[in-house]
Amino acid sequence: MLKKLQVIFKTLILSAFFISISQAEILKPSSDIKPAEVIGIQLAGLQKNDYNFKDSGIEQTWNFAHPNNKKVTGPLEKFKKMIKSASYQMMINHLSHTITKIESGDNWVQFEVIILDKEKIYHKFNWQVEKYLIDGPLKDCWLTTMVSSPIPLGSSI
Repeated sequence: MLKKLQVIFKTLILSAFFISISQAEILKPSSDIKPAEVIGIQLAGLQKNDYNFKDSGIEQTWNFAHPNNKKVTGPLEKFKKMIKSASYQMMINHLSHTITKIESGDNWVQFEVIILDKEKIYHKFNWQVEKYLIDGPLKDCWLTTMVSSPIPLGSSI
């Protein structure tokens, strides 16, 4: 019970943090941003996709994609089409989300992400971030390397 309360408390604190981020300009990767915060930033952007400008949330998500991920999913216009496709469109303007750490190594962390979409259907994703180790502006930043296909979990009603 205590662990569940701790998870709920952390989720509430992270939600308040990410709501304030969602009202700011698009963030860039930084070595100060922790793995769960990377995913929170991406999800907060997608939750309010057009808040700053059209598709600003998708662009926010793109900013935290690992360069190897961008090679597969990019350029940005291709990434936008992918996120808007039937496979991932439930992320756009979703109602809520939870982020739970499930596994980690020295330079990677995997999370379970559950999204409640605007149709009040839950979807589960495996979401992985890795620390970028190559010299340059992204050195030591946590970046998304993988997001699984969604697993529908059913209605919230």
